[in-house]
Amino acid sequence: MDAQQQQQSAPGAYLAFVQGRLTEDGCTTRWEDWAGVPVLVGRRAEFRMSWMATKLHLFTVAAAVPEITVPVVSAFTDQVMKYAKDTEGGLPVGLQNGVGAFPLLVSDRVDPAAVQWAEAQQRVKFACMTRPVVVDSSRQYVGMYRGKPALGRVYASYFIEKGTRYFYAP
Repeated sequence: MDAQQQQQSAPGAYLAFVQGRLTEDGCTTRWEDWAGVPVLVGRRAEFRMSWMATKLHLFTVAAAVPEITVPVVSAFTDQVMKYAKDTEGGLPVGLQNGVGAFPLLVSDRVDPAAVQWAEAQQRVKFACMTRPVVVDSSRQYVGMYRGKPALGRVYASYFIEKGTRYFYAP
Protein backbone atom coordinates (compact mmCIF):
# COMPACT_ATOMS: atom_id res chain seq x y z
CA MET A 1 0.00 0.00 0.00
CA ASP A 2 1.51 3.35 -0.96
CA ALA A 3 1.27 6.49 1.20
CA GLN A 4 -1.69 7.89 -0.77
CA GLN A 5 -3.71 4.67 -0.41
CA GLN A 6 -2.87 4.51 3.30
CA GLN A 7 -4.11 8.07 3.84
CA GLN A 8 -7.45 7.10 2.23
CA SER A 9 -8.02 4.10 4.55
CA ALA A 10 -9.67 4.39 7.97
CA PRO A 11 -6.33 3.84 9.76
CA GLY A 12 -4.70 6.40 7.45
CA ALA A 13 -7.46 8.92 8.12
CA TYR A 14 -6.96 8.39 11.85
CA LEU A 15 -3.22 9.06 11.53
CA ALA A 16 -3.99 12.28 9.64
CA PHE A 17 -6.35 13.24 12.51
CA VAL A 18 -3.58 12.57 15.07
CA GLN A 19 -1.06 14.57 13.05
CA GLY A 20 -3.46 17.52 13.03
CA ARG A 21 -4.00 17.26 16.79
CA LEU A 22 -0.25 17.10 17.45
CA THR A 23 0.41 20.12 15.23
CA GLU A 24 -2.40 22.11 16.89
CA ASP A 25 -0.75 21.43 20.26
CA GLY A 26 2.63 22.75 19.14
CA CYS A 27 4.36 19.44 18.44
CA THR A 28 6.82 19.13 15.61
CA THR A 29 5.75 16.29 13.33
CA ARG A 30 7.38 14.38 10.53
CA TRP A 31 6.99 11.09 8.69
CA GLU A 32 9.75 8.51 8.85
CA ASP A 33 10.23 5.16 7.16
CA TRP A 34 10.68 2.35 9.67
CA ALA A 35 11.57 -0.75 7.65
CA GLY A 36 9.12 0.15 4.89
CA VAL A 37 6.32 1.30 7.22
CA PRO A 38 5.38 5.01 7.22
CA VAL A 39 5.54 6.20 10.84
CA LEU A 40 4.29 9.53 12.16
CA VAL A 41 6.61 11.02 14.78
CA GLY A 42 5.48 13.94 16.92
CA ARG A 43 7.62 15.60 19.56
CA ARG A 44 7.37 18.33 22.14
CA ALA A 45 9.26 19.29 25.28
CA GLU A 46 7.86 21.05 28.31
CA PHE A 47 9.40 22.22 31.58
CA ARG A 48 7.40 22.50 34.79
CA MET A 49 8.44 23.30 38.32
CA SER A 50 5.62 21.03 39.55
CA TRP A 51 7.49 18.13 37.95
CA MET A 52 10.35 18.64 40.39
CA ALA A 53 11.93 21.09 37.91
CA THR A 54 12.17 18.59 35.08
CA LYS A 55 11.78 18.95 31.36
CA LEU A 56 9.69 16.21 29.78
CA HIS A 57 10.40 15.24 26.18
CA LEU A 58 7.18 13.70 24.88
CA PHE A 59 7.20 11.57 21.73
CA THR A 60 4.16 10.30 19.87
CA VAL A 61 5.04 7.59 17.37
CA ALA A 62 2.12 6.26 15.34
CA ALA A 63 1.70 3.70 12.56
CA ALA A 64 -1.03 1.83 10.74
CA VAL A 65 -0.50 -1.93 10.71
CA PRO A 66 -2.42 -4.86 9.20
CA GLU A 67 -3.26 -6.37 12.60
CA ILE A 68 -2.62 -5.53 16.26
CA THR A 69 -1.86 -8.34 18.70
CA VAL A 70 -0.14 -8.24 22.10
CA PRO A 71 3.25 -9.26 20.63
CA VAL A 72 2.93 -6.57 17.92
CA VAL A 73 2.06 -3.72 20.30
CA SER A 74 4.65 -4.91 22.86
CA ALA A 75 7.45 -4.99 20.27
CA PHE A 76 6.41 -1.60 18.86
CA THR A 77 6.37 -0.13 22.38
CA ASP A 78 9.92 -1.37 22.99
CA GLN A 79 11.02 0.05 19.64
CA VAL A 80 9.46 3.45 20.42
CA MET A 81 11.01 3.50 23.91
CA LYS A 82 14.46 2.95 22.46
CA TYR A 83 13.87 5.52 19.69
CA ALA A 84 12.70 8.18 22.18
CA LYS A 85 15.60 7.55 24.56
CA ASP A 86 18.17 7.57 21.71
CA THR A 87 16.66 10.67 20.08
CA GLU A 88 16.34 12.72 23.27
CA GLY A 89 20.09 12.68 23.83
CA GLY A 90 22.02 13.49 26.97
CA LEU A 91 20.97 15.46 29.99
CA PRO A 92 21.88 19.15 30.02
CA VAL A 93 24.06 20.08 32.97
CA GLY A 94 22.01 21.31 35.94
CA LEU A 95 18.64 20.22 34.62
CA GLN A 96 16.64 17.05 34.94
CA ASN A 97 15.04 15.52 31.87
CA GLY A 98 12.27 13.00 31.53
CA VAL A 99 11.31 11.02 28.44
CA GLY A 100 7.77 9.92 27.73
CA ALA A 101 6.13 8.36 24.72
CA PHE A 102 2.83 7.36 23.22
CA PRO A 103 3.48 4.35 20.93
CA LEU A 104 0.29 4.25 18.85
CA LEU A 105 -0.84 1.51 16.51
CA VAL A 106 -4.02 1.70 14.45
CA SER A 107 -5.71 -1.08 12.50
CA ASP A 108 -9.12 -2.38 11.54
CA ARG A 109 -8.06 -5.83 12.85
CA VAL A 110 -7.37 -5.70 16.59
CA ASP A 111 -7.11 -8.54 19.09
CA PRO A 112 -9.10 -7.51 22.21
CA ALA A 113 -6.16 -8.76 24.32
CA ALA A 114 -3.98 -6.05 22.72
CA VAL A 115 -6.46 -3.38 23.82
CA GLN A 116 -6.47 -4.81 27.35
CA TRP A 117 -2.66 -4.85 27.35
CA ALA A 118 -2.52 -1.16 26.40
CA GLU A 119 -5.15 -0.16 28.95
CA ALA A 120 -3.60 -2.15 31.82
CA GLN A 121 -0.63 0.00 32.81
CA GLN A 122 2.05 2.50 31.94
CA ARG A 123 5.28 0.84 30.79
CA VAL A 124 8.70 1.99 31.97
CA LYS A 125 11.88 0.77 30.32
CA PHE A 126 15.13 2.34 29.12
CA ALA A 127 14.37 5.25 31.53
CA CYS A 128 11.32 6.10 29.41
CA MET A 129 7.66 6.16 30.50
CA THR A 130 5.26 4.99 27.82
CA ARG A 131 1.52 4.72 27.45
CA PRO A 132 0.84 2.44 24.49
CA VAL A 133 -2.26 3.32 22.47
CA VAL A 134 -4.23 0.75 20.46
CA VAL A 135 -6.82 2.10 18.03
CA ASP A 136 -9.43 -0.19 16.50
CA SER A 137 -10.52 1.84 13.47
CA SER A 138 -13.35 -0.60 12.66
CA ARG A 139 -15.03 0.16 16.01
CA GLN A 140 -13.60 3.67 16.45
CA TYR A 141 -12.24 2.58 19.83
CA VAL A 142 -9.11 3.97 21.51
CA GLY A 143 -7.46 1.88 24.22
CA MET A 144 -4.92 3.62 26.46
CA TYR A 145 -3.91 3.49 30.14
CA ARG A 146 -5.51 6.46 31.92
CA GLY A 147 -4.38 5.81 35.50
CA LYS A 148 -1.87 7.33 37.90
CA PRO A 149 0.97 4.85 38.53
CA ALA A 150 3.37 5.06 41.46
CA LEU A 151 6.40 5.47 39.17
CA GLY A 152 6.02 8.69 37.20
CA ARG A 153 2.90 9.76 39.10
CA VAL A 154 3.91 13.42 38.85
CA TYR A 155 3.42 13.23 35.06
CA ALA A 156 0.16 11.23 35.10
CA SER A 157 -2.27 14.13 34.65
CA TYR A 158 -0.14 15.45 31.79
CA PHE A 159 -0.20 12.07 30.01
CA ILE A 160 -3.96 11.78 30.48
CA GLU A 161 -4.56 15.32 29.18
CA LYS A 162 -2.28 14.89 26.13
CA GLY A 163 -3.67 11.43 25.35
CA THR A 164 -7.22 12.76 25.46
CA ARG A 165 -6.29 15.73 23.27
CA TYR A 166 -4.34 13.73 20.69
CA PHE A 167 -6.27 10.48 20.31
CA TYR A 168 -9.94 11.05 21.09
CA ALA A 169 -12.32 12.88 18.76
CA PRO A 170 -14.20 15.78 20.40
